[in-house]
Amino acid sequence: MNIFVAKLSYDTKEDTLRAAFEEFGEVSSVKIIMDKFEGRSKGFGFVEMPNDDEAMEAINELNDSELDGRYIVVKKARPREDNRGGGGYNRRGGGGWGNDRRY
Repeated sequence: MNIFVAKLSYDTKEDTLRAAFEEFGEVSSVKIIMDKFEGRSKGFGFVEMPNDDEAMEAINELNDSELDGRYIVVKKARPREDNRGGGGYNRRGGGGWGNDRRY
């Protein structure tokens, strides 16, 4: 199960996050999302646990618990939505581009 973890301290490391979840079972991967411009954590990440029962126990126990001085949010990750529309571009005339009106 893929687990979403939010409100992380910017100082939390992947090893710390892994250790918190390993108390509940096997952890196959941990990824804290980094800001590519700032070079620091964005304050959220993902933990993958192969056993769904262990993952649900981790979610229930770790949600709203303290990690590195912050109360974290832990929940089952939702699949990414289909983003084929391209960043909010409106084909019906956003900013003058693609405007089909005749004057």
